[in-house]
Amino acid sequence: MPSNTLGNHFTVSSFGESHGKCIGAIIDGCPAGLHLSEADVQPLLDLRKPGQSIITTQRKETDTVEILSGVFKGFTTGAPICMIIWNKDSDSRSYDEFTSKPRPGHADYTGFLKYGGFNDFRGSGRFSGRLTATMVMGGAVALKILKNYLNIEIISYTKSIGNITMESVEMSFDTISKNRYLNEVRCPDHGTAARMKDLILSARRDGDSLGGIIECIVRGVPVGLGEPIFESIESEISRGIFSIPAVKGLEFGSGFKGSTMKGSENNDSFVIDKSTGNIITETNKSGGILGGITDGMPIVFRVAFKPAASISRPQKTVNLKDMTESQLIVTGRHDPCVVPRAPPVVDSIAAIILLDCCFKSNLMPRVIH
Repeated sequence: MPSNTLGNHFTVSSFGESHGKCIGAIIDGCPAGLHLSEADVQPLLDLRKPGQSIITTQRKETDTVEILSGVFKGFTTGAPICMIIWNKDSDSRSYDEFTSKPRPGHADYTGFLKYGGFNDFRGSGRFSGRLTATMVMGGAVALKILKNYLNIEIISYTKSIGNITMESVEMSFDTISKNRYLNEVRCPDHGTAARMKDLILSARRDGDSLGGIIECIVRGVPVGLGEPIFESIESEISRGIFSIPAVKGLEFGSGFKGSTMKGSENNDSFVIDKSTGNIITETNKSGGILGGITDGMPIVFRVAFKPAASISRPQKTVNLKDMTESQLIVTGRHDPCVVPRAPPVVDSIAAIILLDCCFKSNLMPRVIH
């Protein structure tokens, strides 16, 4: 599978660069007969786009999506769907210096070495977080199919920013879904959200940045998704999630905390759901996955994002022209924390992967009536 394509049966191919003419996605494998228009995609893109608040980059992009192919008279045709967004507010002036002085924490150095300096470095090119918009284009389609035809719902939200973490309070799936986008940091607990916002603004004033954790919950997952051993559901989700720039960690269920527990504490006991007669587990420390296969409980995973690499503090680097140690101050418009814009991206990647797995398990037809 080409490196710019995610999925095997339902695929999303990403193209474009951060400061190029446009960015876009080609979605292949979408069933014919799905009612689809830009109105299905734009709301999710709006949740990710830059310039939304004082805690994000001030680059102003409307991120208005256009569907160029694969839709006729309001319905998908079964042909590849091509979507694009035109870049309208790029400013590449501050990036010339980075060709000789690579920014710490960025892919300037590795990209220069791998592509011999021919890669588009403006706005970080293909390495930019702006390319997550192409993931959201495909994700919007996948999310609609999963919810409307398979009753699978996905929600991601900000669990922590820096050292501030949302406490483990009992909050239902529906409550999280309702509250997560009611504040700028996308945390469903508004008291915690206010403290997170203050921390981000403090880091920005100091010329610094922060990272954080996104939690994703998937409801309505059928039993049996995942193909051990090298195509387990964790393996498939991980491949997609680690395609998101700035992601440095991923855990399912009890995750790393589970490694500190005893088996008697970490095991999920099987019981019978009195209302449905189905087998469920009393707890969900497995995160809805056993042996790489979904067990019917909600899939739960958490994604760790590193602090945004572009900071205005002086940093050490090397001048590649004369091979001397140098100093660099990054200028331009950058996010002090990428986490608040990440929930729709995590939702999208999870949706693309899960829909692809549903096609592999023959749970979805190729024509929707």
